[in-house]
Amino acid sequence: MRAVVVIPTYNERENVRGLVERILHLPGEPVDLFFIDDNSPDGTGRMLDDLSAREPRLKVLHRPGKMGLGSAYREAYRALLKQPYDCFIPMDADLSHCPEMIPTLLNASTDAHLVIGSRYCPGGGSKNWSLVRRTLSFTANHLCRVLLGLKSKDSTAGFRCYRRELLVALDQLNIRSNGYAFQVEMTYYSQWLGSQLREVPITFEERVQAKSKMCRSEITSAVTTMARLWVHRLLGGGAEARKVLAPLTSSF
Repeated sequence: MRAVVVIPTYNERENVRGLVERILHLPGEPVDLFFIDDNSPDGTGRMLDDLSAREPRLKVLHRPGKMGLGSAYREAYRALLKQPYDCFIPMDADLSHCPEMIPTLLNASTDAHLVIGSRYCPGGGSKNWSLVRRTLSFTANHLCRVLLGLKSKDSTAGFRCYRRELLVALDQLNIRSNGYAFQVEMTYYSQWLGSQLREVPITFEERVQAKSKMCRSEITSAVTTMARLWVHRLLGGGAEARKVLAPLTSSF
């Protein structure tokens, strides 16, 4: 099973070298790394180019400026779907996601189209979060379950593993969120397509270096996305379009 870890970056120079080393030294089948750098002013992109020159498993996509998290993932997935990867693992560059959990996500993907590294399933949690961050996260996930009918306990999580067949199906949909709400939209449509979903517990650690990129505009974008998906659900979720895509029926 060939896997690639997909990591957007913007001003993560202090973190990427250690992250790369930890991923390259994981036990088991080696995984590739694919970074998307939005022209980081701190030189993250140049550092990644230097690392890539010495490591064939590492590739870098450079973009002209900061264009949004969802945009970065969409561009990366479309490029990587042209390669023979079976699993795609998005994660943050700031070491808040533990790279040593990657084999656990991959193992769980043997019987699931989407595996979410969850802070809210039994055994999961977070460290060094302020009360405000905890409240925002808990409220967002509660609304995902109530308004969108999502079964996942952590629909906003960014550390996950997609099977190839699910990403191919999702790429045919008009998923357009550009902020952190992208994770909610991907979770919503994964469930809507009838995919098999699993959660495995992780511990999320607050950013090791640099400042959090969460801001008021991200919260506004998330509210807008939630409202749009809620309307989609109220209107029946576009059943005819789903017939065209055909629900995922892979047996494990």
